[in-house]
Amino acid sequence: MAKPDTRRLDREIQQTTRKLKAVQDREMWPLTGRERRAVLAAMASGSYRVVRGNSPARAERKLTTAWGSAETRLSTEIHALQTARQRIVNEAATVKAAKKSSGWW
Repeated sequence: MAKPDTRRLDREIQQTTRKLKAVQDREMWPLTGRERRAVLAAMASGSYRVVRGNSPARAERKLTTAWGSAETRLSTEIHALQTARQRIVNEAATVKAAKKSSGWW
């Protein structure tokens, strides 16, 4: 029996890892629409408060929370993909072991 086909999952894991790295570098492209709106709204409100002479502390917290939630989402997605990949590998190993044990020798 050949190796289990995990190419699709490996590609998804690699792509999601790239997205996580981009989010950690504060790039906008991997964010969902909702996350992008939250980041832009926090930046806009913080800018407005600075221009008005007020403290942007609340806007900074919102911005940190938005980036943190995006990182959490992506790391959870990576973990789920790795779990699915491991399940496929384990199932293939079980099938291979069963096939070997049912052989003539």
